[in-house]
Amino acid sequence: MRAMVFEEVGAPLREHELPIPEPGPGQLLLKVRACGVCRTDLHLIDGEVDIPDPPRVLGHQIVAEAVDAGPDAAVPAGRIGVPWLGWTDGTCEYCTSGRENLCERARFTGRDIDGGYAEYAVADARYCFELPAEHPDEQLAPLLCAGLIGYRALRMCGEARRLGLYGFGASAHIIAQVARWQGREVYAFTRSGDDAGQAFARELGAVWAGASEEPPPQPLEAAIVFAPVGGLVPLALKALARGGTVVCAGIHMSDIPSFPYDILWGERSVASVANLTRADGVEFLGIAQKADVKTTTTRYPLERANEALDDLRSGRLEGAAVLVP
Repeated sequence: MRAMVFEEVGAPLREHELPIPEPGPGQLLLKVRACGVCRTDLHLIDGEVDIPDPPRVLGHQIVAEAVDAGPDAAVPAGRIGVPWLGWTDGTCEYCTSGRENLCERARFTGRDIDGGYAEYAVADARYCFELPAEHPDEQLAPLLCAGLIGYRALRMCGEARRLGLYGFGASAHIIAQVARWQGREVYAFTRSGDDAGQAFARELGAVWAGASEEPPPQPLEAAIVFAPVGGLVPLALKALARGGTVVCAGIHMSDIPSFPYDILWGERSVASVANLTRADGVEFLGIAQKADVKTTTTRYPLERANEALDDLRSGRLEGAAVLVP
């Protein structure tokens, strides 16, 4: 099979011919139909998030069909989705308290387990999701991380009605639609001068869009920081009403600069999101259908994975990039 392989930090992915993997106990052999390109993949390539045992096939937003199964697994009908969370021990204090996203022994797709930048992959059947039949493959792929992590971050915002989204990329363009369906007001923040990104946000229902340095027309009740830029946290805090929350949604962020206590005072808070649970996935995929979420994607063939990653890094994308073998 063809695969785009991470070999070392800072190097582009290299195309390889690899053996088709064999499913082990409880695993499915998957024929990859589409795989979303995530900012986490850039963090892995740049060494900001460690890959313990390279080489590794990246990719953790996989839409696939199961073609074989190992012992103790059965081939499901229809398409399935494979997310970032690929395995947990099931016995630690986090797993047994409904917080498997915090499992210290967790293994992640495209980091500890070969992922979907390939024609085939294997995955633990227990960590796969059934996908709706009516949507195209590349429309579904971004839901499996951009959507899932965004939804977990949104839940941490409670009942906030005025919601700020800092960084309007793959996650934000999905969560903006969910938030509008829930009746919230969305305020979108982009890089200064990103007129196209701000127009895109307004097309998706944002009541206001502007540069991250600009104050919104009304104080926010919550904000989600999707961009991996620590300097956005004080800006988001300044935009909050008393009692508001800033949720940092990325797996990696540059250092947060010091800021005066008065922008935190007033029972404002800062929180982070880590990974996802399987329950998050089931709940979100149901909500995405009810909210009729439409993802905006740019399609790339597998061998152009490096180009897709470069376009993501430079902000040339509207919505999400998706690889199609």
